[in-house]
Amino acid sequence: MLNQPALPKGVNLEELLKNLRHLSWGAADILLAYARGDQPPYGFPQALDVQDGGEGPVSAADLAVNQWLLDGLESSFPIAGWKLLSEETAKDQLINSKPINTEWLWILDPLDGTKDFLQGTGEYAVHLALVRDGCAVIGLVLVPEAEELWFGIVGHGAWCENRSMHRKEVGFSQRRDIGDLILVASRNHRDERLEKLLSSLELGGTLAVGSVGCKVATILRGETDLYISLSGKSAPKDWDMAAPDAVLTAAGGFFTHADGQPLKYNTGDIRQSGCLIASNGFNHSLLCEKALKEINRIDPKFSV
Repeated sequence: MLNQPALPKGVNLEELLKNLRHLSWGAADILLAYARGDQPPYGFPQALDVQDGGEGPVSAADLAVNQWLLDGLESSFPIAGWKLLSEETAKDQLINSKPINTEWLWILDPLDGTKDFLQGTGEYAVHLALVRDGCAVIGLVLVPEAEELWFGIVGHGAWCENRSMHRKEVGFSQRRDIGDLILVASRNHRDERLEKLLSSLELGGTLAVGSVGCKVATILRGETDLYISLSGKSAPKDWDMAAPDAVLTAAGGFFTHADGQPLKYNTGDIRQSGCLIASNGFNHSLLCEKALKEINRIDPKFSV
């Protein structure tokens, strides 16, 4: 049994995990139904094509999972005192670039990897993270098509479960030399600056995968060793990074800026810009050092 981490008053870890399992697999059922064109569970409507006056399966799935998880957290823990932020609610909650006034904040991305959802690659995920004072302390990454639910409790460990609660431990790779490391990269978000950086690092290979959560899952399984995000104004957002960050950190890996600084959430700026490096941890400091040097050479004005 896990030791009790710091949680809001009145919230018990075992009860929290029980509810998160139920909500996560419910979200999986919703996404799988929309992905296959089936009738979604829990009373959610079937998706209408855009030409029929609807918003398509992505928008329908996004909104349904968003409602399912936010309503579920609110009803399961009515006096927890935490607040909830999602990609779908951010416009109404984030005003004048100010942080949400709360010690505890759930950050949700109901569907990370929308292009992969549409393309049928299976590489889409649900991200849910509990943030305390700007730090992600609990993370869930749900990969419905793989029937994987990754849990991470920072300071207490990480693991993967299937629907039957069969538990699988994290299995980082045994690759150690930088020249042997496998990078997991995006299919859709790569520019010339990133390509120059990756070339200069002289890694062992690259695997293209959708969704940040799915990328981090490949590190947790040992299929890859690191992921790099390099962006400015069109940067990923808090909900893209918080849950994968928490799970990887809980597993003993690292998810930082190239200067070694940790990622921060609910700062008033939802963009996670700069050079972000996620790894299994074995060569993290050296990777950051090399990346920082190369970024300064490639684009001296770029803020990591």
